[in-house]
Amino acid sequence: MNGWSGARVPLSVLVPVKNEAANLHDCLVSVSFAKEIVVVDSESTDGTAAIAEAAGAKVVQFVWNGKFPRKKNWALENVPWQHEWVLIVDADERITSELQGEIRKAICRRGIDGFYLYRRFWFLDGWINHCGYFPSWNMRLFRHWLGRYEHVETGDNFLSGDNEVHEHVLLHGQAEYLSTPMEHYAYPDVATFFEKHRRYAAWEAAASKKLHGRTRERILRATPFGTVIERKRWLKKIVMKAPFRPSLRFLYHYVWRQGFRDGYRGWMLCRLLAAYERMIVSKEREFKDCSQ
Repeated sequence: MNGWSGARVPLSVLVPVKNEAANLHDCLVSVSFAKEIVVVDSESTDGTAAIAEAAGAKVVQFVWNGKFPRKKNWALENVPWQHEWVLIVDADERITSELQGEIRKAICRRGIDGFYLYRRFWFLDGWINHCGYFPSWNMRLFRHWLGRYEHVETGDNFLSGDNEVHEHVLLHGQAEYLSTPMEHYAYPDVATFFEKHRRYAAWEAAASKKLHGRTRERILRATPFGTVIERKRWLKKIVMKAPFRPSLRFLYHYVWRQGFRDGYRGWMLCRLLAAYERMIVSKEREFKDCSQ
């Protein structure tokens, strides 16, 4: 991955990390076009901080007390950002040279306060181009004082750790979409997918009533008439009480969202997503039994 070869952009980059030595260097090279890079670390033990410092990034340590805010919201609120625009990138994500150019132009536009970016997933040695995973939209580029991640209270904040994973940014302003994808290397193998989604399933189950209930000020709406993400949350709400949810999820990703067009890797990803849904359902039943 090549860094930016021209003048650096008046942009701040937030990279939240914990033990990301294997991924961080390539990530930082891909965002080297920005004038400010801040790595917010959670006391990593694998040399992550040293890698960030060697790349010229500012390292800020975050010690979580088990309450809100989590890492990204804490950083947005407490880091003295040098620039008005912030780009949030995870260590396993890469900003391509084409996307760099689009970001450079985007932050100069007037009347726009944020941009949705979408990711292309690398899975089993190839790109996922369908399955409902491409495009995968997230608010990642915005004026830092206008955006905060939604506040989802699960009753046990340790379920998803100290960093926002599934929460989305609530932007108080006008947003548009960028047309060039970033690259996401989250799941190099099936074992990694399962390890991450075992943790995600507990959070999804605990947060389901909050995410799919009535509209709240600090939670993204679930509506068929909103943004791409709001429509996706509305669809999840509709199928919450449907029978055979794992099978429905497989059919949705593999048939409706044309996962079959991704060949073997599409078949595997859709089966894994069905297994993930089964884990969520099991956790929901477990939490329900414990509350009775």
